[in-house]
Amino acid sequence: MEIPLIALGIIIGAALAYFFLRTRFEAERQLLRVELLEEFEARIQGSQARLIQSYETRIQILQEEHSRAIASAQRDSTDQSRAVLKGKMAEQMAPMLPGFDYWPADARFLGDPIDYVVFSGYSQGNGAPDQLEIVILDIKKEQTPLSQGQRRIARAIAAGRVRFEVVRVFEDGTVKRHEWGKREEEEG
Repeated sequence: MEIPLIALGIIIGAALAYFFLRTRFEAERQLLRVELLEEFEARIQGSQARLIQSYETRIQILQEEHSRAIASAQRDSTDQSRAVLKGKMAEQMAPMLPGFDYWPADARFLGDPIDYVVFSGYSQGNGAPDQLEIVILDIKKEQTPLSQGQRRIARAIAAGRVRFEVVRVFEDGTVKRHEWGKREEEEG
């Protein structure tokens, strides 16, 4: 009977050894899994940190470029505004400057789409009607070209598409217009 007890002891010993080794193997396997997971997480965090740092650097560069672009746009806007103001002042001061060929009192400032309508000879008194000349005048800085609208106006004048109209407002609020000289010769 000793052999079955010995065989039973070997079987129990083998079973205990199996469970002990299996438990130890599982524990080592779990420990290795945790170590690998921690290493993987550390790598991911390192990659994330590098990626975040890369994006933060790019964002900072873009913010600096944006700030420079805004400052440049503000300078350009200020410069353009100054140029426009200088141009507007020059337009209004032109009749007082040397080289302006008309009496300043004859010049009427409009500003847009042309700068002046000059009634040359008007303020000099009761001269002959054929001495009065009407001039459509625009002031430009140096070689600045006429705008498209100003060129259209110049073409209309050159083509003779100009007339003098009279608009009459009556007590009842009605308005009637007619071209001077067509219906009646007004005011001689």
